[in-house]
Amino acid sequence: MEQKMEKLECLFCRKRYPLDVFSSFCPSCAEPLLLFYPTKKRYFYLDRVLALERFKDFLPLSQINPKLSLGEGNTPLLLLDRLMKKFNFPSIFAKNEISNPTGSFKDRGTIVAVQKAKALGMNKIGTVSTGNMAGSTAAYAAKASLKSFIFVKEGTPQEKILSTGIYNPFLVKVRGDYGQLFFESLSLGKKFGIYFMNSVDPFRIEGYKVTGFEIFVQLGHKPPDYIFVPLSSGGHLIGLMRAFLDLKKEGLIHNFPRFVGVQAKGCSPLARAYERGKSRFKKFINPQTIAHAISNPNPPGGNIVLKMIRENNGLILSVSDRELLKSQKILAEYEGIFCDPASATTLAGLIKLSKILTFQKQDKIILIITGSGLKTMSDLESSSMNIIKTSIPNLEETIKDVLF
Repeated sequence: MEQKMEKLECLFCRKRYPLDVFSSFCPSCAEPLLLFYPTKKRYFYLDRVLALERFKDFLPLSQINPKLSLGEGNTPLLLLDRLMKKFNFPSIFAKNEISNPTGSFKDRGTIVAVQKAKALGMNKIGTVSTGNMAGSTAAYAAKASLKSFIFVKEGTPQEKILSTGIYNPFLVKVRGDYGQLFFESLSLGKKFGIYFMNSVDPFRIEGYKVTGFEIFVQLGHKPPDYIFVPLSSGGHLIGLMRAFLDLKKEGLIHNFPRFVGVQAKGCSPLARAYERGKSRFKKFINPQTIAHAISNPNPPGGNIVLKMIRENNGLILSVSDRELLKSQKILAEYEGIFCDPASATTLAGLIKLSKILTFQKQDKIILIITGSGLKTMSDLESSSMNIIKTSIPNLEETIKDVLF
């Protein structure tokens, strides 16, 4: 049985609490609690194969069970040279999280939370999701022989429903307010002993740090200048920023990357608060966007994101559905990356920011590609594709028409 050595800390009032996976919000501030580590020297173990084992000193796990892994992490960092030429940009890289086992970055957080659940002797886990986290949690629960309870909001794309249901979880489509569902799940989890590892679960957030460490190593142990991240509940961005704060604390970097959180304009409570100079966001009314994966009108980690972004010279902006869909097509056509609309906000955000900010020739820019387009096929329009119809007898002539 894992000893509960960790403390949870509130970034606002700085109070610390004993670890309790069923109570991850500050009683005083009502903000998500994050893991607090005692000071110690930490190292990388780059000769290890598993991503968790390579960066274990930076994670809240006293030991790692490799049998729970599905091979997450160690995702490629791809130089987008054709986009660099098209837009006359400096070095742009895509951190391709589509390569994770269930096709999204969520596996990073899920594996850490599941490792903790097993170490604590738990047998039931769950999550509230718009799709990617549902499939990830169900898959890792199946691998770890845990019962999983998955709540998805009504309107979740059918591809994500099917790619979750295949793991045989207790899968429920729920009508009603998504923010209310988030907190209702935590209440039910405490009542029935189900560890709901939702979007801002402290162990899930710690798992997202590994992406940042990998970027640092892949760039030759140097930080990038900019990191563009799709922004929803806030947990992913918080985890990535904590990775580089850890690296700075260890003296491994001196220059902190400029993080750019990107939201879809049709659901952009944090971009709106940032633009208005507010330290707290207001719930977004009547969200409308094709980027379902980041459509969260009441993000639980939103105020932490605003605080961390302002303290570390970051930015938050929004892009229209038209801009992100155009960027989705560009990424596929020029770089062979078929991402979901949420991921495409990163390129759309970069293009938008380039019109008001001058990048330096030596800058290194990272786009975090968070999810696969294969899970959002219903969002595509065949009318926008060059599809030619012909018959076998006319096939040669058709090719000639294209070539000559």
